[in-house]
Amino acid sequence: MPCVLECTYLFMKKIFIYTSLLLMLVACGRPAPRKTAKPPLTTEVLIKTTPVKDQGRSQLCWAYAMLATIESEHLMMGDSVNLSTDYVARMMLLDQTRQYYLSRGEHVISMRGMCPMLIHYIETYGAMPFDSYNSKSEINYQVLGRKLMRMTASQHSLSGIDAQAATMMDHEIEYLPKIVFMLGAEYTPLEFAHSVCRVDEYVSLTSFTHHPFYQKFVLEVPDNQMHDEFMNLPIDTLMARIKHTLRTGHPVCWEGDISEPGFSFAQGIAVTGSHRPCTQAERQRQFESLRTTDDHCMELIGIARSRKGHLYFIAKNSWGTANPFGGMMYLSENYVRLKTIAVYMKKKK
Repeated sequence: MPCVLECTYLFMKKIFIYTSLLLMLVACGRPAPRKTAKPPLTTEVLIKTTPVKDQGRSQLCWAYAMLATIESEHLMMGDSVNLSTDYVARMMLLDQTRQYYLSRGEHVISMRGMCPMLIHYIETYGAMPFDSYNSKSEINYQVLGRKLMRMTASQHSLSGIDAQAATMMDHEIEYLPKIVFMLGAEYTPLEFAHSVCRVDEYVSLTSFTHHPFYQKFVLEVPDNQMHDEFMNLPIDTLMARIKHTLRTGHPVCWEGDISEPGFSFAQGIAVTGSHRPCTQAERQRQFESLRTTDDHCMELIGIARSRKGHLYFIAKNSWGTANPFGGMMYLSENYVRLKTIAVYMKKKK
């Protein structure tokens, strides 16, 4: 009998490790469906947004979420804008292919990132409308990245790499137009980008105690590839900023942990199991013990309440529409309070 118990324990331990690794691998991707009942919620605030998109197997949630936030800002001003994620991905691949070549393979191509990276890329390379540049089929950007890295072995100059990369991406994604046509006007990608977003429009916020409050610091998470700085606020202040921003008609781009059992896309809801507000110390403990990880990004577009008065944030996800809310999700107030890594919003005027 002791042998049976020991074997059972080892088997369950292996299952636990395998499950944990699987959760890490699908972070920012789509989890397996889990059906459950639709929660009764009443909408208090709802911001306009473009149709839900599907990031497929890509790790580009940060680009989808930040572009959706920019789109909603324009929709709320009466200006219709729908932006291309594939264009940003193409420019990122070109940039990283150059870095891979010049670093002699040390800087491998990765499509992971944080939302401020989107602003950097469109500030440097511009932007395109969704209708001007989008792939007609799902792109496996991880595979494309590996193809680009292999391609550099036969090249001996950046001009050669640029030419070969452009040919490969024209074939794999879509041919790239040189001019953007919008409302009867012609723009270069940079001119178009500057018409829809400026690099100084948004502020990046977080809440952790290993740095002083009300000061900026470089957030120490793996996906902060460009070493962006975040303003550090107490969690009560951060939550108040999120609610105020939404209630005044502006979206919020959210970045945080989705590896919790209470997060279910199939159910369309994310909860912690407790309505007791987590403390600043509890947030910090979970971050430092790596229980709160930087997994996924979504656009917050509204506020809702349950029948018992509990507050939920309405989030636009990028995993398609196959859930009870057409791709939207409801994040409990305590989930956002505990599991937020960072948020991005328009600066106060």
